[in-house]
Amino acid sequence: MTRSTADTADTLPGANGSTADRATRIAESYRRVRGFSDRVADLLSPEDCVIQSMPDVSPTRWHLAHVTWFFETFVLKSRTDYSSYDERFSYLFNSYYNAIGQQFPRSQRGLLSRPTVAEIRDYRRHVDDAITALLEAGDTVNDEALDVIELGLHHEQQHQELMLTDIKHVFSVNPLQPSLFDARPLSTEATPKHEWFDVDEGLYEIGHDGQGFSYDNEMPRHRVFLEAFALRSHPVTAGQYLEFLADDGYRRPELWLSLGWQELQDHGWKAPLYWQERDGEWSHFTLGGLLPVDTSLPVCHLSYFEADAYARWDGARLPTEAEWEVAADSSKIEGHFADTLMDHTAAVHPAGRPADNRHLSQLFGDVWEWTASSYSAYPGYRSSPGALGEYNGKFMCNQYVLRGGSCATPSRHVRHTYRNFFPPEARWQFSGLRLARDRMA
Repeated sequence: MTRSTADTADTLPGANGSTADRATRIAESYRRVRGFSDRVADLLSPEDCVIQSMPDVSPTRWHLAHVTWFFETFVLKSRTDYSSYDERFSYLFNSYYNAIGQQFPRSQRGLLSRPTVAEIRDYRRHVDDAITALLEAGDTVNDEALDVIELGLHHEQQHQELMLTDIKHVFSVNPLQPSLFDARPLSTEATPKHEWFDVDEGLYEIGHDGQGFSYDNEMPRHRVFLEAFALRSHPVTAGQYLEFLADDGYRRPELWLSLGWQELQDHGWKAPLYWQERDGEWSHFTLGGLLPVDTSLPVCHLSYFEADAYARWDGARLPTEAEWEVAADSSKIEGHFADTLMDHTAAVHPAGRPADNRHLSQLFGDVWEWTASSYSAYPGYRSSPGALGEYNGKFMCNQYVLRGGSCATPSRHVRHTYRNFFPPEARWQFSGLRLARDRMA
């Protein structure tokens, strides 16, 4: 299988060099990032692009339009030489920016047949032409505009991930069980022994250091004291999770947080999302269609509640995000990402990566890993000024942090300090877990 490595020298550029040089570098990134969105959309039919299968899912067409709206709204509309494609789009494709204006209801995005997918493609070209012209005219673009364009590119990478996770849910409710990619064979690699990676107690620094791009929620860098702990060398596999199922894990309230048990009861959870049992055999729906559960793969599509219940059943716990970041600090950002358009996740034992307590495997890519940390501000955090300050800060309530990226995440979008967050009941993301435990110093 192909593995991708996030080359830190080729990530989206920071504010190094002259403004003109930076504009040139960002122009190349703009073409690459926008092109990848089109590549994903090109795998779909127009009919695929308009479906909304649940309130948390947005139609592919909406994603393509919304990321374009971002560049138009925050970069182009303030310029006197720009003519808007369609002023009505400001209402249709605003997601949650209240300072900008009202938004069309999120849960009703799939009810609209217009604008068509073809019109959205034209809208993208209209905005791309304007942004490209701005970046090529180095004498008229300033660093403030470049900062917003750079943010917009990372924002689009987030939506590229959502395009893949959302279309998977859309396909999953179709009785024809369509696939986005060709199904791949089951892994032939033996599942490695899961060892513990020890980290000593001490005072550590976490958070982004300000060099290169980051979101505001990754800063400021600050000190944390950690008691001695250990982290599992690999994420929990589907085979290990099957043992939890066989031990009545979904019928034992003592393993579950109260809210999690209520979610289980209300929604009839019996296994991870997309799993189904027939005649004692488990299958799961993937972007390659319905396949037997591969026991060597990281278990995927778990809520925080399910991850927490499994950890408690195993006699362990979820790591805090500080523990995860400290343990991952020396690991390369490499793994299976959206760049390779994988249909699911990798075998748990990557080629050339020893399975012992000197290494942590699959920290990046494959599956997001739930942490025990509520999503909240770092000490000294200040949200960005203006409407863009709504990007992260206002969601710091009733969410939990995930780390590491997944097979649906673009590789250049991942950092050691990246903080993803979702409500604890969310299951449609490529989310799994890695175990932690306390240890004596």
